[in-house]
Amino acid sequence: MATIYYVAKSGSDRNPGTKNCPFLTIQRAADVAVAGDTVIVHEGVYREWVKPRYGGLTSDCRITYMAAQGEHVVIKGSEQVDNWELVEGTVWKTEVDNTVFRDYNPFATEIDGDWMVSPREKKVHTGDVYLNGKSFFEADSLDKVFHPEKWEKSIHETWGWREEKLISPEDSLYRWYAEVADEKTTIYANFHGTNPNEACVEINVRKCCFFPDRTGLDYITVKGFEIAQAATIWAPPTGKQYGIIGPNWSKGWIIEDNIIHDSKCSAVSLGKEETTGDNNFTKWGRKPGYQYQMEAVFRALAIGWSKEKVGSHIVRNNRIYDCGQNGIVGHMGSAFCEIYGNEIFRIGTKHEYYGHELGGIKLHAAIDTYIHNNYIHHCTLGTWLDWQAQGIRVSANIYDNNNRDFFIEVTHGPYLVDNNIFTSEYAFDNAAQGGAYVNNLVCGFLNHYPVLNRSTPYHFPHSTMVAGTVPVYGGDDRWFQNLFIGGQEENRHYGTAEYNGSPVSLESYIEEVQSLGYGDVEQYERVKQPAYIDGNVYLGGAVAFEQEANCYADNVKAKAKIVTEEDGVYLDITLPEEMFTLKGKVITSKDLGMTRITEGRFENRDGGDLAIDSDLVGNVMSETVIAGPLQNVQAGNNKVKIWDNLKLRGVKVTILAVADYADKQKNKRY
Repeated sequence: MATIYYVAKSGSDRNPGTKNCPFLTIQRAADVAVAGDTVIVHEGVYREWVKPRYGGLTSDCRITYMAAQGEHVVIKGSEQVDNWELVEGTVWKTEVDNTVFRDYNPFATEIDGDWMVSPREKKVHTGDVYLNGKSFFEADSLDKVFHPEKWEKSIHETWGWREEKLISPEDSLYRWYAEVADEKTTIYANFHGTNPNEACVEINVRKCCFFPDRTGLDYITVKGFEIAQAATIWAPPTGKQYGIIGPNWSKGWIIEDNIIHDSKCSAVSLGKEETTGDNNFTKWGRKPGYQYQMEAVFRALAIGWSKEKVGSHIVRNNRIYDCGQNGIVGHMGSAFCEIYGNEIFRIGTKHEYYGHELGGIKLHAAIDTYIHNNYIHHCTLGTWLDWQAQGIRVSANIYDNNNRDFFIEVTHGPYLVDNNIFTSEYAFDNAAQGGAYVNNLVCGFLNHYPVLNRSTPYHFPHSTMVAGTVPVYGGDDRWFQNLFIGGQEENRHYGTAEYNGSPVSLESYIEEVQSLGYGDVEQYERVKQPAYIDGNVYLGGAVAFEQEANCYADNVKAKAKIVTEEDGVYLDITLPEEMFTLKGKVITSKDLGMTRITEGRFENRDGGDLAIDSDLVGNVMSETVIAGPLQNVQAGNNKVKIWDNLKLRGVKVTILAVADYADKQKNKRY
């Protein structure tokens, strides 16, 4: 018989957890809740790492953890500190007994691991200091706490090797530095005129906030919380991937309607399992990181990585922001998932460190995962799909003000990117093959290139079972009914002209390969893969593929920008009348054909026929389809609402709102 347990700040863990006699901690409820049970948590700040003891049995018999309706419940990986001592000027210090950290001291734990690039000499740590909810910057010496330098831009390498400015440069003046001894950790911080003993000052003490300490706890729902301030570690695909919240190599979790922010590294983690590899490239260096990652895949298969055991999570309607590495991360555990309705922003934009694993969404081996209707903005990299993104669909997402919107790498298809808006100057990199791009708006430049030195697995359809490994030759892509708008950067590719020289059918490709004479692998490296390109619109200097007969191109100045208003987000776009003479159609599985390498069919995740028959905002497409992600547009200026600010829990949340709440709690100790 299902039980409802209650948790409240007025409760006691000696209570039975009833409505009238609630538990004090969420963990006490997590120790007893079993399949079918619900845990309702009342308003307050809960400073704990919740580690569920049990999981659910099926999608219909799960364990649900939820905030009480209409109440603000916060789970934090931090503790409040109010014993600050003035050192000099605006610099204060506090001594923290190391027992507060138990067996994990974030101020002694460096951010490091595979593909972590900078800094290398004086590394940053997983600890952090928060003033009324605002995160400080770590200084690499005590002197720089007293004399901080303002960062206008990143001092480390950045993705795309492009200058990245800080969103709030003045925040970089708020610095901390820690000295760790056997029994005490002394933290120095520059509060710039604020008395920390009269404000809400917090420090990271826990690695996670809601994350099991063992694998295989399936079918858990976490709903309606604010979850924040965890000292998470670097999360490469070859190491254990901790997040503020995550299922830890399980199946069927639902993470919904939460506000998740201020993770030192990653917010939501969907995988990987630790025994398949733990930063062995950094530890040993005997083989390339690529090889250790390949080994991780086969080791995961050996311990049961399959659709029946791992993945199939839902991450929906969350607001995720202010994280150093990722908003959502996963390797293999992110397969068969659905990620939608989330707003993800300010990821990797603090620039305290840099490595090759940053992204608003950063997934490896996300087989058959469906990413749709998200708003991803002001990130170092919006979405990065790496390795084995076979069967993935990226649909109806909004990308804006990212240093780069989208990156797909060493994947063989089939994969589908449709009805998205890419408005950043750097639209995306395509280092994959076998993709279909349909009815997108692309306002930035594109890079398209092969990867011949990394043979990467591909799979039997809708399965984790490996069918083979092969390099990425580049191409075998479809570009149908997209709207391209050219940009201002010189020596960049706007449009599809980078595919020039590609054959336009699989048959002609095979003929070219065979015309080179007798050979094997080397023959295929010398011929560009086919390109299937039709029905696109090119404006403002974007350039068409040389063999695209059915397209519209005009150098007329075109305007497309994202406008944020109180009630939502709008696309402001001006279109020429002549482009509407180009008539498209509903694109189906039949139109997209078969990928060359995987011999896979573009289809729905259940194996059924695919039809791209609705646009970004849900309008059903008619017999005549307009290029781009919106069908209800016309010649001239259009202003279309594409995101509702009120749809996430009915509340518009900003960093200021979070800070205001923290300030209200400054005299409370939980």
